[in-house]
Amino acid sequence: MNALHEKGTSGQRASIWRRSMEIPGCPAAPADTACDVCIIGAGISGLSIAYTLVQEGLSVVVIDDGAIGSGETGRTSAHLASAVDDHYHVLESLHGAASARLVADSHVAAIDRIESIVARENIRCGFERVDGFLFAAPDEDPGFLDKEMAAAARAGLNPQRVSRAPIPGFDTGPAIRFPSQAQFHPLLYLAHMAGAILSKGGRIYTGHASEVNGGGNSNVTLKGGQIIRCGSIVVATNVPVNDVLTLQTKLAPYRTYVITAPVPAGSLPKALLWDTADPYHYVRVAANADNAPGQDLLVVGGEDHRTGQASDFEARYGQLEMWMRARYPEAGPIHSQWSGQVIETVDGIAYIGRNPGDEKNVYVVTGDSGNGLTHGTIAGILIPDLILGRNNPWEKIYHPGRLTLKAVPEFVSQNIQAASRYFDWLKGHETADEKFIVPGYGAVIRHGLKHVATYRDERGSLHRMSAVCPHLKCIVTWNGSEKTWDCPCHGSRFDCQGLVLNGPANECLATLDPVSQIEANAPKD
Repeated sequence: MNALHEKGTSGQRASIWRRSMEIPGCPAAPADTACDVCIIGAGISGLSIAYTLVQEGLSVVVIDDGAIGSGETGRTSAHLASAVDDHYHVLESLHGAASARLVADSHVAAIDRIESIVARENIRCGFERVDGFLFAAPDEDPGFLDKEMAAAARAGLNPQRVSRAPIPGFDTGPAIRFPSQAQFHPLLYLAHMAGAILSKGGRIYTGHASEVNGGGNSNVTLKGGQIIRCGSIVVATNVPVNDVLTLQTKLAPYRTYVITAPVPAGSLPKALLWDTADPYHYVRVAANADNAPGQDLLVVGGEDHRTGQASDFEARYGQLEMWMRARYPEAGPIHSQWSGQVIETVDGIAYIGRNPGDEKNVYVVTGDSGNGLTHGTIAGILIPDLILGRNNPWEKIYHPGRLTLKAVPEFVSQNIQAASRYFDWLKGHETADEKFIVPGYGAVIRHGLKHVATYRDERGSLHRMSAVCPHLKCIVTWNGSEKTWDCPCHGSRFDCQGLVLNGPANECLATLDPVSQIEANAPKD
């Protein structure tokens, strides 16, 4: 759980960042401790906030139930972009030109902040400035680029029209060039940032936050019974685990897919690239994480879908590979592949600030909208300002309690889509009998009125859990690629044996009695 929670369980595919390094675990939290600020989550958001606060002299405790960066920060494609995924002409239509400019300012500042921390702490994480390029998909109206270029210019990004994106063997047609984007190795960055936090007296512990209490006697209670007493609390867990419904109705979880393939070193220009397809594709060239001589790695992502609402996982990787090979014939065999979780908001801007409906000293960071690394770094600037009582020009646009009237149709559509999955309670399932489940796979089996998430491990033993997500009682689905149970309503995810990996759920799938007892207790026809 708490900060993402994809811990390399059986069958999961580690990203190239996680494969290339091991980050040591942190000690367990003591029985009772106190601090100025307790941060739940040790990804880019949590550590960026902690880093700023310890520089200000505050005492900080970071808590996570996995290794540093063990969640979505370690599964990103590692673009650092001020050219946001939801596009400036769309943000202008929803929020106005002034707000779109503030969004641009904040992402530019986030990249600058990462660059300054890299220099100050002497972090060797491959940070480098590169240009970004947006080009039209084959069936996209080229007028899309005209609208985006005009809006990005009004936002102050200095975009430039060019004849094509820098893909040597493929003519993309006209593109927009965004200068001064960047790329880096996210886990190397976090590992050094964690060291800087510890050197300033910050504390980073392992533990699962089971209860969050704001107000005058603020504290975070861990699953093991430990209590962290604090003045402020920040929930930086990708999706808030302390919020049952308020923010969840404004968030939509998506799975996104990434493949990498070797290319001859120096054969492709270093750049960030995106097309305008829906779902769109994103590309960059990275140093080979395995230190293979004479090779770079081409990183290609896309093929997104709502979490828990697709089953053609291998086909998604195959479609990505086809797209890549049509544009990059020099790419070698697939080196690695993985998927990650993207949290979209109804109006295209993240939620960073005081948690609506909670005490004023409880803060959240969520809604990365495909720009999680810069949004997490923005949180490292904005939330410390709020805690310290400083004015920040971005407070209003990122306020989690905002209501964007022009985004109401999207709000309604997303929630209808989530609510429709409650009909799964009435359905049968593709697999009717657990004897058809092969080792290493799972399926939801119906026993009377009960829906049982059944996993057969590699030794042939069955593990049976309730298929009911503990968050808001949707029926989970089996993800055969990641070997997880995914909730199609709000995106909670559990490992093959029911351990919670991603919020908003904060509990595991309930272990069930042996199937004979399930059948005995089921209503008779």
